[in-house]
Parts: sequence; structure tokens; C-alpha cells
Amino acid sequence: MPWSNQTGGGWKGSNNGGPWGQGPRSSGPNPPDLEELLRRSQDKLRRVLPGRGGSGSGGGFNPVLVLIAAALVVAFIGYNFFTFRVEADEQGVVLRFGQYERDAKPGLNLRWPYPIETVYTPQVTRVNRVTIGSSQDGTTAGRNIPQESLMLTGDENIVDIDFTVFWVINNARDYLFNIQNPEGTVRAIAESAMREVIGRSDIQRVLTEQRLSVQDSVQELMQKKLDQYKAGITVTQVQLLNVAPPPEVIDAFRDVQAAAQDQERLRNEAQTYANRVIPGARGQASQTVEAANAYRDQTIAVAQGQAARFVKVYESYKLAPEVTRERMYLDTMAEILGKTDKVIIDQKTGGVVPYLPLPALSGAPTQPSTANQGAQP
Repeated sequence: MPWSNQTGGGWKGSNNGGPWGQGPRSSGPNPPDLEELLRRSQDKLRRVLPGRGGSGSGGGFNPVLVLIAAALVVAFIGYNFFTFRVEADEQGVVLRFGQYERDAKPGLNLRWPYPIETVYTPQVTRVNRVTIGSSQDGTTAGRNIPQESLMLTGDENIVDIDFTVFWVINNARDYLFNIQNPEGTVRAIAESAMREVIGRSDIQRVLTEQRLSVQDSVQELMQKKLDQYKAGITVTQVQLLNVAPPPEVIDAFRDVQAAAQDQERLRNEAQTYANRVIPGARGQASQTVEAANAYRDQTIAVAQGQAARFVKVYESYKLAPEVTRERMYLDTMAEILGKTDKVIIDQKTGGVVPYLPLPALSGAPTQPSTANQGAQP
């Protein structure tokens, strides 16, 4: 379809105009001047032909020289009118009567002469750079531009940001005819994207740990908007050059940062103390719990043993009650009387039964006893 724009279509009759009235930015070789070319050809023929045009004296007509001269003229005209060269870092775009016709690959290509076909060769591998917020080129400091660099954060603070956008051409056709001012478009989109990202962030995070995330978010937002415009541009990198509070409030922000650092230091000290105390308390608690569990298990085991012993005694008692009662009586008396001094009296004679005092002979201490005082059989 033919080109048309808001002014009514056409290219306004310019020799190398574009669809926006001023033409694309990069173009191929300009067409040679026809009058100058014809004049030079005539001069060469006069020098080649004998007699300076065939009307003078001396020498005859040489058709071979005429054919060679004609072939040279045809080759020269064909090379300048019907061919063009696209460099390795360029992409050719051929227009026929102002309408897109085809792309041209690097190297020597054929075309119809102007004004039938026009060729544009933008550089698609060159990395372009746009700096927002200052007039610097990315390597040297320049003049600050407050209307571009001052931005409002999400917590209603103002931050001064300078950044650079690197971009390349990924589609020469879209780049030439879909946007009028590529650098201005990239600049406007970059500033808009940065303001949107900063407007959703806090100033402290922007100044500290969110620098990389801000760069990635701005690049993603810019690429999305450029793809919507079909600008034929790829954003390769967004680099933050300077992120700082405005000069008027820099001292107050330094005080705030110092307070934040003190807060972080105290928090770390408290966390260190907690890391030292809490494990000890947990160890003591675990030790107490384990001791209680051990006492519980011991008490339960002893109770279960006593219960089992009682059950065994009860089972023996059921088998032989008299023997069991006698055995229990003897065990009980042995346990009680074994710790006291004893006097044995014979019930029949009423006298004291002599016995050998083994504890006294062995030197074991004896306890005083009241058995001799009114002991009854």
C-alpha cells in the first residue's frame, strides 16, 4: 500500500523524503547528476575518437576503441544506477515509489534507479546510548537536568536519579517508518518507565538494595512499550549512574541513614545475644525434661516390680496358704528382730535359754534393748 500520513499522504515531492515529511535517518548513496555524467562521457568520447569528434584531420576511425569506451560508460552507469552496497553492520530497506518493497542483505545488491527505488541503510549492530537526568555521556560528569532526574517515590520522597539506556535496532523497517524521532522516543519512554518504577518503591530501598531490581523493571517496562509501538528497537541494558537525595536535603538523609545503620547494628547485637542465650535455655529445659522423664520411668518400673512381686506372692499364697503365712511371718520377724538384742525364754521351764551372742563376739555394735526388763514368753 502507498505511504500516507497525517498531512494527506505522499512524501511531499522531496528527493529523499520519508513518510513523516523529513525522511528516514540513514540513506544510501545519492544519485549522480545526469548532466555532469553526460558531459564527462562526451569529453571521454572526444578524446578517444580520432580527429576530436571525427571532423578533424589525421587518423582514421577506430571502432574497437569506441566499443570499449561505450562499454565503460554503460558499466559506469549500471554500477551507479542499478547497484548499491550494504555494509556488514547495516540492513538495507528498499522502497519502490515510496512503498516498502524488500530488505537487502549486506553486500552488493541490485535496484532500479532513482526515483523508482530508494534505499535506506540504518546501522543495526551499533549500540546507541541515551542518558536521562544529566548531559553526561556515561563516562564523564556533565550538567545535571533536574526536570528529568528528580522523581517522586512511593513514600512521598524525592530522589535524584541519573541513568543510561543502551539500545539497538532489531527491525530496520519498523525503525524507519513507525517512529519519527527514535532517540526522543527512547528518551521519553525511559523517563516514563523510571518514574513509574520509582513511584512504586520506597526511597531507602531504592538507595540501597533495590538498584538491580529497578534496572531490570525499567528495562522490561521500556521493551514492552516499544513493542507496542512497533519501534523496531531492543533495549539491551538500563544502567543507574547516580541515585541520591536532592542536594537540598542531603544532610538530613545522611542523618537518617546513620540512624538506620545504628538501628541495624543494635538489632544485630540483640540477635547475637539471643542466639547465645536461647540455645542454653533450651538445653537446660531439655535436660530438666529428660530428668523428669527418667524419674517417671524409674518410679513406674519400681511400682510395676513391686506389683509383680506381690502378684507372685499372692500366687504362691494361693498354692500353699499355711506355708506362705509361716514364711511371711518368719521373714517379718527376722527383719524386725534382726536389728535388736534378744533374750530367749523357754516356755516350759521359764528359764532363759543360753545362746552364743555372735554379734557381740564379732565386735558389731549392739543396741540397748528392753527385752530383759519384764520380757514375757
